Amino acid sequence: MRPEIAVLDIQGQYRVYTELHRNDSAEKTIILINGSLATTAAFAQTVRSLHPQFNVVLYDQPYAGKSKPHNHHERLLTKETEAHILLELIEHFQADHVASFSWGGACTLLALAHQPRLVKKAIVSSFSPVINEPMREYLERGCEYLAACDRYQVGNLVNDTIGKHLPSLFKRFNYRHVSSLDSHEYAQMLFHINQVLQHDLERALKSAANIAIPVLFINGDRDEYTTADDARQFGRHVDQSHFSVINGAGHFLDMEHKTASDAQRSAMLGFLKPSQREPRPRSHYVQGQHALAI
Repeated sequence: MRPEIAVLDIQGQYRVYTELHRNDSAEKTIILINGSLATTAAFAQTVRSLHPQFNVVLYDQPYAGKSKPHNHHERLLTKETEAHILLELIEHFQADHVASFSWGGACTLLALAHQPRLVKKAIVSSFSPVINEPMREYLERGCEYLAACDRYQVGNLVNDTIGKHLPSLFKRFNYRHVSSLDSHEYAQMLFHINQVLQHDLERALKSAANIAIPVLFINGDRDEYTTADDARQFGRHVDQSHFSVINGAGHFLDMEHKTASDAQRSAMLGFLKPSQREPRPRSHYVQGQHALAI
């Protein structure tokens, strides 16, 4: 079934492309949050895993993917701005759950710190509160290549580091995507990396103490950039922390091989499955409706 597509107005400042993969028998809705440089296409496997049980919402940040043509790119977005965009989407789609991948975890945790009234559970995948040595080297090399707008080096860097466990076909797709991005997307990524290197994660961690819902952190045991051991430090900040390790998986988890994909699906559905049936009135989405102002 084709997704329902809408471009939403966010506070009159941004236009956000969204896809709603609706399942008429599903009572719950989950929003998926991309990592840096990624678009809705990166969640194809995750949608297949979740769609039978949930309505699934995907979106592109204003500077990326199918949101790009609808925005002017006059200023760089902070993670706080991305968090407020997510909060508006939660209200618009009446989402019960959110799930992020990689650097999408930063704006997700910042959004959850506002304690959105509708969200009952969250999943944060391939994210860590620690900048370890492999990650620091990756980010510093990324800064150099992004600042120079060196598309060849940026594409290879991603595949040689966090993407090194991807199948060759996915690496080709990854390289083609990353090396063909617009210069403003490279500038946006460079801005985010500099924020992270300047201890931006500490601010996100401090905010995480306000999160009042269960959060599942998923990491691959072969991921040396956002390690499962480092992710466990979230347990000191998020009261209702849960942890899952996907054996044989690196940073990209369900994209790397079927066993990892099945394990991630099992972990996600096992966590999101309600302990008891809690029906609520179904929401009605209206195409073209603007997101509510915060």
